[in-house]
Amino acid sequence: MTSQTPEKSPSRKQKLQEKQRRQLAVVDTIDKAEAKLRKAEAELAEAVAEAVEVFGDERSASEELGLSIETIRGYLDLVQGDANAAGEPEAAAEPAASVPAGRQAKTKAEAEAAEPEPAMA
Repeated sequence: MTSQTPEKSPSRKQKLQEKQRRQLAVVDTIDKAEAKLRKAEAELAEAVAEAVEVFGDERSASEELGLSIETIRGYLDLVQGDANAAGEPEAAAEPAASVPAGRQAKTKAEAEAAEPEPAMA
C-alpha cells in the first residue's frame, strides 16, 4: 500500500466543499433561468392581451396567433392576476385553471429550491 501526499490528494473536507460549491452554482444557474422564464411568460401574456385587443376578441386572436382559446384565456388570466396582485396581496394565489397550457404549478421541492440560499461565509 502506497501513501499519498496531502497536496496531491484533496482531503475529504475539500472534496465535500468542492461538491457543495458546484451544487450551489447549479442551483444559482437554475434560479436565474427560472427568473428569466417568469419574465418571458409575463411578457408573452402581455403580448397576448394586446393581441386580443388588436384583433377584437379572444376567438380572432386565437385564430391569428394559432393558440387555443383556453391558452389565450390562461394568458389573460395571468395578466389579470398580476394586475390584481399589485393591488391585493391575497390575489397572488392563482387557481390552476388560470395557468397557461403547458405550465405546471411548482412542486414543494421546486418552490423550496427557488428560494434564495443564505450566503455562506
